Amino acid sequence: MKQYRILQVHNFYQIPGGEDVVVRNEKRLLEEHGHTVYTYYRSNTELNEKGLLGKLFLPFTAIYSFKTAREVKKLIQENQIDVVHVHNTLTMISPSVFYAAFRCKVPVVQTLHNFRMLCPAGSFFRNNEICEECVDGGLKCAVKHKCYRNSKLQSFVSAAVLKVHRILGTYRKVNFICLTEFNRNKLLASSHIVDAKKVYIKPNFTFAEGIKPSNEKEQEEYYLFAGRVEALKGIDIAIKAFEKIPDRQLYVAGTGPMMEEMQAYVKEHNITNVRFLGYLQKEEMTERFYHAKAVIMTSQCYEAFAMTIAEAYSYGVPVIAGRVGNMEGMVKEGVTGVKFTYNSAEDLAKKVEEFEHLDRMTLKENAREFYQNRLRPEDNYRKLMEIYESISSDRK
Repeated sequence: MKQYRILQVHNFYQIPGGEDVVVRNEKRLLEEHGHTVYTYYRSNTELNEKGLLGKLFLPFTAIYSFKTAREVKKLIQENQIDVVHVHNTLTMISPSVFYAAFRCKVPVVQTLHNFRMLCPAGSFFRNNEICEECVDGGLKCAVKHKCYRNSKLQSFVSAAVLKVHRILGTYRKVNFICLTEFNRNKLLASSHIVDAKKVYIKPNFTFAEGIKPSNEKEQEEYYLFAGRVEALKGIDIAIKAFEKIPDRQLYVAGTGPMMEEMQAYVKEHNITNVRFLGYLQKEEMTERFYHAKAVIMTSQCYEAFAMTIAEAYSYGVPVIAGRVGNMEGMVKEGVTGVKFTYNSAEDLAKKVEEFEHLDRMTLKENAREFYQNRLRPEDNYRKLMEIYESISSDRK
């Protein structure tokens, strides 16, 4: 198999997220198989260092950054890059990275980690509910509602990037990787934006490190919520559900903008079966996964790819997830977990009680089997190589 020289491109947000983990995992995977990975990384923390003039020009540089085009072109030429693999371009990198690849006649592919090609906020989520208004009503809706970070300016920038490059036809020249069939169908519903022949499907993956928990005696006496403590992830649904079943324990691993609000809610309502663990390092998180009865997934959005479910399965932990978007397809009812009405605390509480009567060992075995069959690094690597080979042959 060909050993590729890959330029990995990623724009980090100011708040770290799951995309960053995927980028690091993919870089590690490629290097472990002998490929050479060069990186072009920038971060939105650069915005904090910009003066007034730099911020005034942001709507223009987000659409096309001459700095990115110049630097990426230089990296491609100096390192004889075979494939440019983009993960995120907002805000500092911009779609100018694509034009640098075009000019160097190097194939370029972008992994779509969210729904930003259709929704400037990237989530199809507004006012604590699913929203696809921009698909039908146009990108101006995002500006009107201040969908991206509750800022009209930032929403305008995100929408302007999409609008300009749709008009230019940029995205029709780029190869894309969607994480699921659900995501691909959403993208192709607006078929004029991309070329369907250039859209591939490859899920994310997680490394199963095989770390054994240090406390073997700890029993599975709790359910685990692992994620950002925010409305998008449905933390309020999880806590209100467990308020109704006081004999079941919920551990919340993570932090976020609703942390203080949820802690206050727990205190005011005398809820004694919810425990906030805060942010956990990987070793601590591994411990919590291993000993959990099940992972609770209460996301109120489609979830481009539920990495928490993939991670739970890698540890052989079943999942209780809402019936919405990609979560519904990743959980097999009664096989790898159970599903509930995604925005109903009452139904979640009911399904937790139903889960208590299932054969937990069989569920755990099935969860691990799901990981082995679909989410292993080796399988993911083969799919990635097939994509690289396909887009490289198209350029010949």
